Order: sequence, then C-alpha cells, then structure tokens
Amino acid sequence: MIPDVKLNGKSVREMGWIRENIDFPTPQSQTNTIVVPGRNSPIRYTEALGRVSYQPRSFTIVLSMLGTRKQYDQKVSELVNQYAGKLIKVIRSEEPDVYALGTVEFAPVYDPLLRKGTITLECTDGDSYFYHVKESEVVISGSGTVTFQNDFMPVVPVVITTGETAFSWRIGEDTYEKSVSAGTWEFPEMELGAGENRLSVKGEGVTTFRYREGRL
Repeated sequence: MIPDVKLNGKSVREMGWIRENIDFPTPQSQTNTIVVPGRNSPIRYTEALGRVSYQPRSFTIVLSMLGTRKQYDQKVSELVNQYAGKLIKVIRSEEPDVYALGTVEFAPVYDPLLRKGTITLECTDGDSYFYHVKESEVVISGSGTVTFQNDFMPVVPVVITTGETAFSWRIGEDTYEKSVSAGTWEFPEMELGAGENRLSVKGEGVTTFRYREGRL
C-alpha cells in the first residue's frame, strides 16, 4: 500500500503529491501542580475535574513532488488555497477509520537543482482525540436495556425518540432518570465512558442513540 493522506476526504496522492513523512505524536496531558513548602509531594490538579484532560494535538506531514518550478507552484497554490488556515479532517492510510481535526499551515520549499519541491503541513491546534469516521448508532424499539460499546473518549449521545420515553442509568454511584416526549434530546449526564455502558429504556416508540467515538 502506498502511504497516503486524505484532507477532507481528498487524497493528496491523487492531487500529485508523494507522502514523504508524517508525525502524529500522542498529545500530552494537561498538568498543573503547586509545590507547597513543608510537603514532600506537590498538589496535583491533573484530574481536578474527575478525568485527565489533554493538550491540543500537534502533527506534521511532509509532501513532495518532482517537476518544474511552474508545476510545483501550481500544485502548492491548489493545496494552499483549499486548506490553509481552515479546519480540516486528516485521515492517514494506515488508520482509515479515524481522523484528526485541526487547522493546517503550509511551508513550501523548492530545489531547482533536484527539480524537487516539498511542502510541510503543520498543525498545532488539533483536537486531542482521533475521531471515528463512522458514527455509532444504537436503535431499540419499545422497552429494554441498551448496551453501548464506546472507545476511550467520553461522549454524550444524541437521543431521538418517537414517543413518550423514560430512561434510567448509573454512572459510578450516581443514578439518573429522564422522561421525555417525542423529539431529539441530549443529556449531559448521559455520558458514555470507555468500554461497556448500559441504560434502561421504557416506552412504546423507537429510540435511536447516535454518538461519535474517539481515542488518543
């Protein structure tokens, strides 16, 4: 398989570029510590909100092409005009099921002796998580227990009901209950954690849950 990258669904290889190098380091956790005189260990706020938060993901992609300066300039112009400074989805051929999200800036360089041009795509403000390309959907008709399988990123599903419906679920030691009419709903308390999540549904209509999974 020839290495490739898709920008908003468009292959850079099909645009005439060769992917030379790609670097997607794991984002670092957000850490904040206070050193208190007299204590042997600092006060750590990494999990102050109940979970670890992560810094923006930075990544770099290096593309190249062979050709005249005119051909190179044309390719660079096409690329920059489409994507510079814009929020884009980046999919690597090694992992086609997930995408990174961020804005990209470009740094072009052309070597007339080699008749080779390169362009570096750099992102410093990417979302911490890789998102699944395909949105997850769970549908239940009537009453029953729904089981959600979720990747690492916490996510709140969008709930679509066709009639009066009641929900109940637990997160840790806390129990939650919601009753709604037909419509589209989103409950911040209905947050899915990593792995298996269960929720009880009572109603006579059809209930649909949609959510996009993510991971580091």
